[in-house]
Amino acid sequence: MHVFYIAPTSYGVGLTSIALGLVHALDKLGLRVGFLKPVAQQHRSDTGPERSTQQVRAATSLTPPDPVPLSKVENLLGANKRDELLERVVNQLSQAAKDADVVVVEGLVPSRTMPYAGRLNVDIARSLNADIIIVHAPEDETPDDTADKLQITADTFGGTGNPNVIGYILNKVHPDYLASLIDRNGECQTLRPFRRKAFKPIGHIPWNNTLSAPRTRDIATLLQAEILNEGEIDNRRVAHRVLCARTAANIVQHLRPDALIIAPGDRDDIIMATCLAALNGVPLAGLLLTNDLPPQEQIATLCRRAIQETGLPILITDSNSYTTATRLDRMNTEVPLDDQERLQKVMDDVAEHLDIRWLQDRCGEPVEPRLSPPAFRHQLVENARKANKRIVLPEGDEPRTIQAAILCQQRGIARCVLLARTESVEQVASELGITLPADLEILDPDTLRPQYVDPMVELRRSKGLTEPMAEAQLEDNVVLGTMMLAQDDVDGLVSGAVHTTANTIRPAFQLIKARPGTSTVSSIFFMLLPDQVLIYGDCAVNPDPDASALADIAIQSADSAARFGIPPRVAMISYSTGSSGHGTDVEKVREATRLAREKRPDLLIDGPLQYDAAAIASVAGSKAPDSPVAGKATVFVFPDLNTGNTTYKAVQRSANVISVGPMLQGLRKPVNDLSRGALVDDIVYTIALTAIQATSN
Repeated sequence: MHVFYIAPTSYGVGLTSIALGLVHALDKLGLRVGFLKPVAQQHRSDTGPERSTQQVRAATSLTPPDPVPLSKVENLLGANKRDELLERVVNQLSQAAKDADVVVVEGLVPSRTMPYAGRLNVDIARSLNADIIIVHAPEDETPDDTADKLQITADTFGGTGNPNVIGYILNKVHPDYLASLIDRNGECQTLRPFRRKAFKPIGHIPWNNTLSAPRTRDIATLLQAEILNEGEIDNRRVAHRVLCARTAANIVQHLRPDALIIAPGDRDDIIMATCLAALNGVPLAGLLLTNDLPPQEQIATLCRRAIQETGLPILITDSNSYTTATRLDRMNTEVPLDDQERLQKVMDDVAEHLDIRWLQDRCGEPVEPRLSPPAFRHQLVENARKANKRIVLPEGDEPRTIQAAILCQQRGIARCVLLARTESVEQVASELGITLPADLEILDPDTLRPQYVDPMVELRRSKGLTEPMAEAQLEDNVVLGTMMLAQDDVDGLVSGAVHTTANTIRPAFQLIKARPGTSTVSSIFFMLLPDQVLIYGDCAVNPDPDASALADIAIQSADSAARFGIPPRVAMISYSTGSSGHGTDVEKVREATRLAREKRPDLLIDGPLQYDAAAIASVAGSKAPDSPVAGKATVFVFPDLNTGNTTYKAVQRSANVISVGPMLQGLRKPVNDLSRGALVDDIVYTIALTAIQATSN
């Protein structure tokens, strides 16, 4: 078991963000990660439990031990009982390290109220025999200044010659500073004084203003403001604050997405300009009125549509504009415990910029490889990058689809093709306040359709398709995208953000068809449970498969599991386990199990199994003690669509589990469906799935 101790150079380096990001990065690699914050050190504005430990519990499946209260620490230090304190910390580590390959320990931050924090960091790190990673946030300083500060902190731990002082992370790095570290090959260099020392740069985390953006609700809470209009107060974020002293004409350029407009309540011109911007589709963070002055009734009436229909939050505070701005400047920028969206983005951003492969080499191989949800998503992205496939998105001007395509393009996940008019995509991007990458491909469906009419007629001639019928069907962008796939102009298709499952898969059945030797097309969902990823099939396509089709689904699902790094252990689910039950339904599952084993003796397949016997080792011990699958199944094959769809939705909603899919199996080329409630990240991962499928089709 390995221990990383994360120590800061000073206050305000973002230590908690780095520690949580490191936990996330190591989890992505399939390591079993533990977390420990030995001492409860809270921001002066915190009134609840210690933040870091609670955030880890909220964002991961970990249950780190409670930190020692600061009052207790100071009592022990004041009574000259430092050894007793360190014994407590070592005991905490043993709890955090249970079943773990590596533990991340978040150190203490020196402050005016904790001048002893630096010394205590040294004692704790030494007691835990930890590798020490120093975190620094360079502000208005040169790289040489940064190196001096890192060296000073390293010296407190025995210097860079100490083999346990392994490296540093620079956080909140501004673009100009980062550019000064880039060499001619585009790689980030080690700071000059450390180039001949075993003191490695483990990460350079760029400054990202959006990651420190509070929700408009957080602003209201801080100011104890009255909420005149809630709008989208829980979803809008404040990335910019605009204190209005000038006339409306002079602040127009500041009326941009995520801006909080601050003005006295009697500034009618500012209120109207803000509401007009909202009506024009600008997603402002909100309007904050000061001096306890609500809008005049005539102005409120004039702006009623903007207030009621655009989601614009409107707040009012009794302090003046200067006092309000000052309080916002001093706002605690740490992530609130209930802001899971922002916390996940912070963890993802930090993890993305860490040299996790080097850290993995430092840790060694895990005791037992595992595929956690972060490891699964990381593997998806890496394999999709290697695949480098061209994926068509028929819903090309749908906002979530555009955002997903941009992310895929920026991260190299896939070469996305948006089917839409360019001006339509640009308008949506402008309304969202996002920039379209220059290399993002946008194709106008109107110019594409004519070239696919004849090929479509040829494909469907036996079904009586004529040229006018093909022209009419190609008006549907999903059909057009499917024809692009059928003609090998793209490698895969993802749709469904605004279309039904039938709209997405019907053209695939007609134009792509099943792989040779495959009689069944089916689907699976990847169920991202807290500690592992399971596969459920079939939950979207086949209403009542017979035994032969069910056997095919089992084999397809097992092969998909293996393709995505999940060891396939297939449980054929029924209301009965083994030979305990009888009836048509259970006999179908029993026969399907026999057929699947006969076709693929290399696979671990067992059934019929009840769900609890398949999933829980203790139940398996009593119900199916000799089964090679029971208690440790990774692939669950349900007997019919009713059972499968109901189960996946029940698990997804009741246990707050993320599901990715459905992913279609058995087609000649990959076509995948989205839930109409899909988030941007859901679309990104479905695109990655599709790209990986395209490598083996």
